[in-house]
Amino acid sequence: MKIRTLGRHTRESFKSLARNGWMTFASVSAVTVTLILVGVFFVIMMNLNQVAKNIEEDVIIRVHIDVAANEQDQQALKKQINDISEVKSILFSSKETELNNMITSMGEEGKAFRLIEQENPLNDVFIVKTKKPTDTMTVAKQIEKMEYASKVKYGQGHVEKLFKFISASRNVGLALIIGLLFTAMFLISNTIRITIVARRREIQIMRLVGATNAFIRWPFFLEGLWLGILGAVVPIMLISSSYFYAYDYLAPKLEGNFIQLLAYKPFIYQVSGLLILMGAFIGMWGSMMSIRKFLKI
Repeated sequence: MKIRTLGRHTRESFKSLARNGWMTFASVSAVTVTLILVGVFFVIMMNLNQVAKNIEEDVIIRVHIDVAANEQDQQALKKQINDISEVKSILFSSKETELNNMITSMGEEGKAFRLIEQENPLNDVFIVKTKKPTDTMTVAKQIEKMEYASKVKYGQGHVEKLFKFISASRNVGLALIIGLLFTAMFLISNTIRITIVARRREIQIMRLVGATNAFIRWPFFLEGLWLGILGAVVPIMLISSSYFYAYDYLAPKLEGNFIQLLAYKPFIYQVSGLLILMGAFIGMWGSMMSIRKFLKI
């Protein structure tokens, strides 16, 4: 297509938006309402996904080393664990450190355990993290069979339920987002179709004077693009401002907790870009689907 022709189609698309003011408003409103719902739900799901990721990364395997193991035996056990391909890191925690951590975690009540510091009954521990949180159970079962691994703890029973819940939540969230998008495309397509039906006489006249399908289609295609982009403006402004205040209020309160919101930047830029792309795609798709029936010979 020539640049001059594209310029002509662009001008015509803007003129049509202005001429059909109420229909333009109806289409933009449909896009706006739908993208607000999709945008809000997307922001919530992405933050829930971040929380789930933080919880997953917090899952560790604690390998209690047999009290009979000397330093050489400990190093041999460490090498065996490190040879497991799914293992990401291994940290050593002495029994003194373990006792201090337990006393600290118990606050005032923990001071009573200072009496047993000389005869510390706890084990030295290897703290193991896997490359993928879902490999935790498999790796733990392998370590249990190793010599000098006295006890292996990873939250057995609870971890499996946690991973199943997180996986189900992600799948449900993805299904709901896809469902909302298809609903949006259907509603907006119908709204744009009403706009085009109201202008069917204009299309018929263009056909009578010999205009090709492509020549007729392009202004409507561009109109759908502008409608989608205009419909994304309000959702972007609303979601950006709401998330800014929500993040400003909640982030300090959640500091130090495993529940952390996604940082305002660059997350809000990503959401804004996604909403513009979604609006543009939905608008163009709605226009193409709606005008197709009028271009059939």
